[in-house]
Amino acid sequence: MIERYTLPEMGAIWSEQAKFQSWLDVEIAATEANCELGRVPAEAVATIQQKASFSVERILEIEAEVRHDVIAFLTNVNEHVGDAGRYIHVGMTSSDVLDTGVALQMKASVQLLRQELDKLANALRELARAHKGTVMIGRSHAIHGEPITFGFKVAGWLAEVVRNHRSGLSAWSGW
Repeated sequence: MIERYTLPEMGAIWSEQAKFQSWLDVEIAATEANCELGRVPAEAVATIQQKASFSVERILEIEAEVRHDVIAFLTNVNEHVGDAGRYIHVGMTSSDVLDTGVALQMKASVQLLRQELDKLANALRELARAHKGTVMIGRSHAIHGEPITFGFKVAGWLAEVVRNHRSGLSAWSGW
């Protein structure tokens, strides 16, 4: 991402730290599921939940040697959890972790975009109300048309935002 064009919150979602955290979240969830299936001892899951951690710098250091990002990540996590680490990544592929981790980051990105769209809609709503009596020249086929208010024009933009929001994100509430 180009930093100057990125919201800091969005940049944080796509940082190396957040990427590895999403991987760790996936690995812990998979380990918990394997425990529920009787494949992993509860004590190991508790240890993993309490001690699982990573260092971006350490992962990159290991990756330079092993030339595999997921192996480097798992090696670093295992440095923190000890023997319980043998139950991490059981029955999974690297793609399982990468794809699910990206899905978690995408979900967080969509949540942030929804918050930003809420802010846009609220700003448009306020602007429309503030200018409901501000007269301006209307436009029709790129020429002057009947006078309208600027508030009416902004209300049209708001309606478009709301319509697009509802059609693309039908589960989004608060509109």
